[in-house]
Amino acid sequence: MADKTYNVGIYCRLSNDDLREGESVSIENQKLLLQQYVKDRGWNLVDTYCDDGYSGTNFDRPGVQRLIADAKAGRINVILVKDLSRFGRNYIEFGQYTDYLFPSIGCRFIALNNGIDTENHDGSTDVMCFLNLFNEFYSRDTSKKVKAVKRACAESGKFMGTHPAFGYKRDPMDKHRLIIDEEAAPLVRRIFSMRASGMPFRKIATTLNAEGIQPPGVYHYQQTGRSDPRRVNSLWADTTVKSLIRNEVYIGNMVQGKCGTLSYKSRRLIAKPEDEWIRVEGTHEPIIPRELWDTVVSIDEKRVRKSPANKTAGSIFTGLLYCADCGFKMRYHSERRKYQDGREKIVKSFLCGNYGRSGKTACTIHSIYESVLMEIVLADIREKAQYAEYDREGLVSQIVRMKEKEKHSRMASYEQELKAATARISELEKLMQNLYEDKCTGVIPQTVFQTLMSKYETERAQKAESLTELEQKARTQLAARQEAGHWAEIIRQYTEITELDETILFALVDRIEVGEAVRRGPMRVCDVKVFYRYVGNVDEVVPQEGRDAG
Repeated sequence: MADKTYNVGIYCRLSNDDLREGESVSIENQKLLLQQYVKDRGWNLVDTYCDDGYSGTNFDRPGVQRLIADAKAGRINVILVKDLSRFGRNYIEFGQYTDYLFPSIGCRFIALNNGIDTENHDGSTDVMCFLNLFNEFYSRDTSKKVKAVKRACAESGKFMGTHPAFGYKRDPMDKHRLIIDEEAAPLVRRIFSMRASGMPFRKIATTLNAEGIQPPGVYHYQQTGRSDPRRVNSLWADTTVKSLIRNEVYIGNMVQGKCGTLSYKSRRLIAKPEDEWIRVEGTHEPIIPRELWDTVVSIDEKRVRKSPANKTAGSIFTGLLYCADCGFKMRYHSERRKYQDGREKIVKSFLCGNYGRSGKTACTIHSIYESVLMEIVLADIREKAQYAEYDREGLVSQIVRMKEKEKHSRMASYEQELKAATARISELEKLMQNLYEDKCTGVIPQTVFQTLMSKYETERAQKAESLTELEQKARTQLAARQEAGHWAEIIRQYTEITELDETILFALVDRIEVGEAVRRGPMRVCDVKVFYRYVGNVDEVVPQEGRDAG
């Protein structure tokens, strides 16, 4: 009988808490230890999976998820970790993997420092549940201690946030103390003055955007010399201005603890009630004088009005509408209008969310009345339903041809991206290998090595993640005929539809795109495209009576 081939995936993790424990638990040291173990046994090292800066209390980590996916797919049949705590500290979820999933797919699990090997039947795995339980107790205890320390620091007025508010920076001599950022502070004072003069939040945002002034998020990353991983909109928004105006930090007060996590196992943030906030006055030099602050507060109080009860009702289209030009979701708007004859009417409409938050420097209004939208979508559904009822097979065949054409175009794009991503990963791995050799020979210092290695590893992980997604897309064959047939069967039920509701929209519609209105003679019209579930937009294969909204 031939020897079994072991295809190994090594997993490394480093949480923020682990940074205090020194270099022995660093990602690079974990890699070196595990790689040497694989090499000594003549096994095949298939891939390395890393989660840097992630807690072990849950398994919703990109590296773990990719590792599990490859194990299920049979790409690897051995998972190697330095110790059990690297893989995770949640003993219940840990057991689901080690006791059920891995054995069921024939995957061997080895925790090197714990002497755990699921292929050995010497009783070593019997203690695994106890070790996992101790790991979870450790994580729970650590979480309590860290929270207690952070709260005590916050209550003493120390800054415990990640990034200081715009206009402030950390004191180089004390990272828990804020000092004024003299470059940004003048803009903060100007914004408060603009508000004190009665200028609305949105007008302030559009003014700043028109002048080309960068918002706080962009300014922060420019100062640190890093790129924004979130790729957020680089414009001022009314919400940005409002948040700044209402922040007590600008009068010298520290307000912290506004949110927290559900538990030590969950990183999802939840808002706390105001009576649980930690407020300490006079912790740092104010940017805004108290008189100016009080003026701005009084303006906000005067402008707070309660909306009529029937004005707050939502729309069945909320969440489905998108701007055709910038891709932002459309914002629902409702207002009460009073006419000269004394009549009152609630007018409901949608406008581009990007325009709503940042003004015309971001996009145009793309406004459309809900009543007009209702007529358009109803007509579109009836039109497609009647065509499906009249010639179901012909419609399905046309949709299939359209989708096959789109698929070929996408496949060519995927293949190009795959080629580029694969080449870059290979290049990064060579760079990392050369970098490690330079470090070992003393060509570069440890600090430079760590910085560059972290940069290369981050990019490699990102490329590997995108590679997996592209491979999946390239392998996936669109079941175009089946999907088109399913859609045709659903929509043909609505040939005589006269009224829309949320149930019908959910069953039929995936998204609706609204174009900007243009003038055609005496009328202003806009293009509306309905994208259906399973098939997308099929206007190309169904004769159109007219797709414009007046």
